[in-house]
Amino acid sequence: MPDIEIRPLTADDVEAYWHCRLEALEREPTAFSSSVEDHLKLSREEIRRRLTANPDNNFVLGVLADGKLLGTAGFVRESQPKSRHKGRVWGVYLNAELRGKGLGRKLMQSVLDRATKIDGVEQILISVATTQIAAVALYRSLGFSTWGNERRALKVGDRYIDEEYMSLLLSRKADPSSG
Repeated sequence: MPDIEIRPLTADDVEAYWHCRLEALEREPTAFSSSVEDHLKLSREEIRRRLTANPDNNFVLGVLADGKLLGTAGFVRESQPKSRHKGRVWGVYLNAELRGKGLGRKLMQSVLDRATKIDGVEQILISVATTQIAAVALYRSLGFSTWGNERRALKVGDRYIDEEYMSLLLSRKADPSSG
């Protein structure tokens, strides 16, 4: 097994992130709402901004195998006052050669550990294509529960993809009767 490191990505990781994200979108087109075409339009400066803007509330973690970026997961905290108690996990990807080794769980646990330390975050949301069976099972095993499904959420070519919406309640401060 290669030497594995999971760490926050920085401005120095822009090029590696650009290539890893392109790989994710090319290899798993039904797993993401973004497309290869969307990604190719992004400047390196925009990617740098996404990786470094407001690191106290937004971050991207990377899985590096022998120094090569082969997986990512992002977190963004909602910015509006009425929804700042929520954050969202996005862009979860792990290269096929690293799957089945527990690294997806380690990556997601690292995201959750960091997100739970953000003062005021009480709930974490994630959406996942229902075709991503292993990802759905992983999120459930980490405590996420389904609160909704969107039929035909994505259309990739002539194929429709449903998405499952999940949440993880971190704090019992929320009114339990509110669902």
